[in-house]
Amino acid sequence: MSNEQLSEKHIRSVLNQSLIASGEKEKLLDLLKVKLIECGWRNEMKQLCREAIRSKNKSNINVEDLIEELTPKARASVPDEVKKELLFRLRAFVDNHSDQFLSDS
Repeated sequence: MSNEQLSEKHIRSVLNQSLIASGEKEKLLDLLKVKLIECGWRNEMKQLCREAIRSKNKSNINVEDLIEELTPKARASVPDEVKKELLFRLRAFVDNHSDQFLSDS
């Protein structure tokens, strides 16, 4: 692993710890859930799951298979506006806590 990869991994770890400690991660997850429900994404994913289950032999399907099949579609279908809002909030969090990230590096 290169120094750049280690540094990025460290930064992600520090960011995640800071988000958890501040309670911001929970707020972001709640926001994400609300936004995905509002835009109909959650209902679309339910429908995709139903279709996947119907198309397979019901006795041979499991949650892991559904997750593996649907995760790429689910991630790709998150609306850009939802992604932008979460990214904006993450950047604001980093900007407001930049002293912590610099001292932990």
